[in-house]
Amino acid sequence: MISADLGKQLENYIQNLVDNGRYGSKSEVLREGVRLVQERERRLEALDASISRGISDAEAGRTHAAEDVFNELKSRHINSLPGK
Repeated sequence: MISADLGKQLENYIQNLVDNGRYGSKSEVLREGVRLVQERERRLEALDASISRGISDAEAGRTHAAEDVFNELKSRHINSLPGK
């Protein structure tokens, strides 16, 4: 069992979520909060991995000219517009 002092503001917020029926209990609110933190951490890990791959690619010379990249993005955007 975990016991935590969340402070008055967070305690009140959690209680309001329960009182308004959004969650069934304070524990349910806290479990959802931890799940959200886990998801955020997974996304940050994936972002870090992508950044590391990008840095490795750049260091190895696997790059594209910025103008070429922007032109490709512009073309994709134009082609995604309705009527195209």
